[in-house]
Amino acid sequence: MEPDVDNVTIRAANQRFYDAHENRDLAAMEAIWEHSERIVCIHPGWPILRGWRDVMASWQRILAGPARNQFILTNLEVGVDGDLGWVTLDENLMDGPATSTVAATNLFIRDGTEWRMIHHHGSPVMR
Repeated sequence: MEPDVDNVTIRAANQRFYDAHENRDLAAMEAIWEHSERIVCIHPGWPILRGWRDVMASWQRILAGPARNQFILTNLEVGVDGDLGWVTLDENLMDGPATSTVAATNLFIRDGTEWRMIHHHGSPVMR
């Protein structure tokens, strides 16, 4: 595929990830991730989670929790190298009167014509 097309499709996959989070849609969250043991997720303040079972268990807990996060995504850049794509961005979280910023990296791998997430890492930005 052409790099511009990959850039657009990776951005769309990245947006589906945040839409699933905001909408508390576990099925949509499962659909964006690769279903393998090589996936990794590092939520802010959590230990490293590896593999489909542990990563999805974390999303079940988060999406069932009381927080109603809204994301305003800024400072977004997309990179592509063959079948690997990545997005670096700032997640500006709005949860009622509280706001915070998380610097995040999302890695995607091409699975046929779809991009599947294989890694998410979020680190809180100190004020």
